[in-house]
Amino acid sequence: MSRDTGGGQVNSDLKSSLSECMTALDMFLNNKFQEALAFLQAKSKDSMYHILTYATILEMQAMMTFDPQDIVNAKNIMKEAQAVCQRFRKKSTVADSLSNLVHGQSLDQFTEVFPYSWNVAYCFKLSKNCRTRRMDENMVSFIKGGIKVRNSYQTYKELDSLQKCANYITGESHCHFEGGVKLGVGAFNLTLSMLPTRILRLLEFVGFSGNKDYGLSQLQEGAAGHSFRALLCTLLLLCYHTFLSFVLGTGKGNVEEAEKLLEPYLKRYPKGVIFLFFAGRIEEIKGNIDLAIQRFEECCEAQQTWKQFHHMCYWQLMWCFTYKQQWKMAYFYADLLSKENSWSKATYVYMKAAYLSMFEEDDTKPFGEDEVKLFRQVPSLKVKIAGKSLPTEKFTIRKTRRYQAQNPVSLSIPPLEMMYIWNGYAVLGKQRVLTEKMLLTLSKAEENLKGQERASENDFLRDDQCLIKLLKGLCFKYLDRIEEAEDCFKYIHENEKKIKYDEYLIPNALLELALLYLQTDRREEAIKLLENAKHNYKNYSMESRTHFRIQDALLQAKSIPNGC
Repeated sequence: MSRDTGGGQVNSDLKSSLSECMTALDMFLNNKFQEALAFLQAKSKDSMYHILTYATILEMQAMMTFDPQDIVNAKNIMKEAQAVCQRFRKKSTVADSLSNLVHGQSLDQFTEVFPYSWNVAYCFKLSKNCRTRRMDENMVSFIKGGIKVRNSYQTYKELDSLQKCANYITGESHCHFEGGVKLGVGAFNLTLSMLPTRILRLLEFVGFSGNKDYGLSQLQEGAAGHSFRALLCTLLLLCYHTFLSFVLGTGKGNVEEAEKLLEPYLKRYPKGVIFLFFAGRIEEIKGNIDLAIQRFEECCEAQQTWKQFHHMCYWQLMWCFTYKQQWKMAYFYADLLSKENSWSKATYVYMKAAYLSMFEEDDTKPFGEDEVKLFRQVPSLKVKIAGKSLPTEKFTIRKTRRYQAQNPVSLSIPPLEMMYIWNGYAVLGKQRVLTEKMLLTLSKAEENLKGQERASENDFLRDDQCLIKLLKGLCFKYLDRIEEAEDCFKYIHENEKKIKYDEYLIPNALLELALLYLQTDRREEAIKLLENAKHNYKNYSMESRTHFRIQDALLQAKSIPNGC
């Protein structure tokens, strides 16, 4: 786009800024974190792209640590960035504003820099919304957050239309502008498409709509380009295929696509911690647990500057050793997280206690720690991050109510239950040997419960029995023992009136039974179960996460043609 008010200098500055930011990004991906930040900070007051890159790195740090100070720092830099972007906007007269209302903005109102400043400003709103959503899965918060970024969503749509206009003249740095638009349009469409139906209806009322396939295609095009935002498109796709599709879906991420996206970056940055981390996660979800452990350990060894990257690996290593039922190693990483990371002390201490409860009687417990004391600590460790309570913490606190009594009733298999909350059985199911071993552990726990059937003081007995049935059903499913899996899920539904505390088991059993029916070509029955689970149960633990998974299952069911 031409008609710049400062001659060729503006375009020259833009090109120079983009080049310098790409250099800083290269430094960051080579684990030179502090050097990259110092390089960017020096020019962050005068260049929107320097401050965008600076803020992006700080945002990544805040999303990893959830440290209140890191969040405040990232938020402050966002505000500064928006102020910098405003300086690049062409000032309009009252007459211009009236004309825009009637006719819309014309192309000759823009310099080449202005669309970039507009694009950058709304990237900040998008990243802020992503951080907030990661902290809180609450439905109302999704609506409030969605409405707050409505303007940025509309702006991305306008920018997308603008670059498709016949009169649009591409400048020398157009690929970077185009990459930013694809990132914004793709991210919004993908995020909105994942929301449960009742939320979508409300958002559509105020002008939102999301198309998953279009969102993915835009991000794929952005990732394939050579723009400043190609990396962000790639990272968002990797997050979707390896995490979001598992935590907020049914585990149907495209692993092959994730491997394809990661390969060139891993070749260019073989010690880059971000890419080693995703390489580990890909191996994990493929069921190659030992290779995953190796990758996560490589990631920890690659740098010592940002411990936050280590914490991300510790969390995954904890689950890898859970799949292998190596409770001491899983405890080790939960303990490290409880001491070093501030995201959720309540969750980490709960997991420490959960692993201790799985030790054999003759196992030495580290430092003489006792799971009952640890479970009792959990409620006091609850925190709010940016004013939001974490759903996982609420879940752990509900589970530890057993330990507040003078004579506590022990949790049955707490780490294996939490593994379900994080959809870990979709990973475990890829490894038959580990799945069979898990089934043996669950059967042993079930036998132990039989000895408590006559103990009238155990109010939690039926809940524990149904929990074990749910997890056994998943193991049977992945071992292709379909009838046994179906019996387990039906048992929970048949006993729902007898469940006193863990009401979340009922809609989740219906969800798992529906997924089993989809697997065995019983589509109509599956849809009925999913609609039942969606509409007839509420106010249970991790409700939002279950609704996301139900939505994903419904999308799968409705994409299957009739008669198939």
